[in-house]
Amino acid sequence: MRIVRLLVHTRRHPSAILLMAQLLGMALYPFLERTQFGHVAFNAFGIVILTFATNMVRRTPGHTWISATLAVPIIALLSAQMLFGLEYLQPWSSGLEAFFYFYAAGSLISYMLEDRKVTRDELFAAGATFTLIAWGFTHLYIVVQAIVPGSFASAVNADLPRTWTELNYLSFALLSSTGIGDVIPVTVHARAFTSIEMFVGVMYLASVVARLIGLTMQPSSK
Repeated sequence: MRIVRLLVHTRRHPSAILLMAQLLGMALYPFLERTQFGHVAFNAFGIVILTFATNMVRRTPGHTWISATLAVPIIALLSAQMLFGLEYLQPWSSGLEAFFYFYAAGSLISYMLEDRKVTRDELFAAGATFTLIAWGFTHLYIVVQAIVPGSFASAVNADLPRTWTELNYLSFALLSSTGIGDVIPVTVHARAFTSIEMFVGVMYLASVVARLIGLTMQPSSK
């Protein structure tokens, strides 16, 4: 019975499942990143996230066909990397993933702004949107790093390209405006995109999240 209830809850709150899956991936991937099968595991997990996100877009004003159109070539590129070890395709798949995550985040924002009643799923959507934006910029930084090597520096292994986990950490630090971390942008291209992410983070918290908090504090009408 508990499994049935979980499945029903999943169908009612796809944003919660997407959020939990992304947080789980962020917690587990550092343990796999340096292993022999780390790249394969990450790409396989990426396909799972794409599936959850596409299903979530169906519940929003966004168009499912757009997310599906973006997801199909991404899955093909990730599969090619897993099956044939074509790691040089990573910037291409990351570029498409950035577009995909930004579109999914925009769809969720439209969903949260639809009415003036805050539901439980919209609260989950607020968290899922934050992670989607952060992941989108993470993949964007991978593209920037591939085009302009040395775009990001770090106190550890400064001469090596930054890993996905490092760039994801940078992305969350910038989006949340905490400013912590030892990964920094050092080229004008990297600084331009990180500045945009800081702006997006401030605007998201000030407009979308603040609106949801304000609506939850309103007295319920009888």
